[in-house]
Amino acid sequence: MAMLADLVELVIGVDTHKDTHTAAILAAATGAVVTQATVPATPAGDQQLLQLAGRHPGQRVWAIEGPGGYGAGLTRFLAAHTEQVVELDRPKRAARRHGAKSDPLDATRAAREALAREQLAEPRAAGHRAALSVRLAARRSAVQAATDAQRQLHALVVAAPDTLRGRLRGLTTPRLVNACARLRQRTDADPQTAASVASLRALARRIQLLDAETAEHTRAITILVRAWRPDLLSRTGVGPIVAATVLCACPIPAAAGLMLPLPCSAAPPRSRPPAATPSGCGSTAPGTASSTRPCT
Repeated sequence: MAMLADLVELVIGVDTHKDTHTAAILAAATGAVVTQATVPATPAGDQQLLQLAGRHPGQRVWAIEGPGGYGAGLTRFLAAHTEQVVELDRPKRAARRHGAKSDPLDATRAAREALAREQLAEPRAAGHRAALSVRLAARRSAVQAATDAQRQLHALVVAAPDTLRGRLRGLTTPRLVNACARLRQRTDADPQTAASVASLRALARRIQLLDAETAEHTRAITILVRAWRPDLLSRTGVGPIVAATVLCACPIPAAAGLMLPLPCSAAPPRSRPPAATPSGCGSTAPGTASSTRPCT
């Protein structure tokens, strides 16, 4: 398999941040640093990086950390100018002496890591994939918030005054949420009971809202998956959330003959969060072990 150094003359590593981007241009054949620059994380800064790259002739590729986060704007800008971009996961930074951080070193490391890899992936595309990614993130947040609120609800019931605890103990979570959402204040209640009723009712209604939000995200995800890859939903054990996770997790093979397509890997159990892969994407979902086709 051809290495990146055999296909391009320059590799531009970019360490992305909220306010600035730092780029290091390396000669692909030797790994030597040609030049470095730090620019604002703005459209004007993106233009500066492109102009800097243009001053060094030769076939080039950009290796960007965080193209779906701080590097999203730069990645879109480069794609609009037909630049070749590959995605690198953002690694845990090794501790440096005196706690110092060096963005130029990180940018250089990104470029050299791209040179060392045999397989690279393009940044995750827009359209259906981006829409699913956004919906999955929002749904995940709603599910986590609802779970936290349920734990708090059960804890409050345990510590509630006897009049409340006797009515609510032993109920399943759905029944407990419904019962607490219907609690009413009594004019003759003591301060602790009044505070407990108000808190239980607020938590229960928050859970109901979060459950409704989760259901809405699930419906939207189902529509998106059916529009893009309805074949996934016909597989045993694959629902819309699993299918969406697979579609968002599989890396996109680098184009222009840089690398061969990457197959989707087997998935972790449904209860575990997607694990990071070398391309910066998560692992695939359960029920897809029989599928080894490249992502399309």
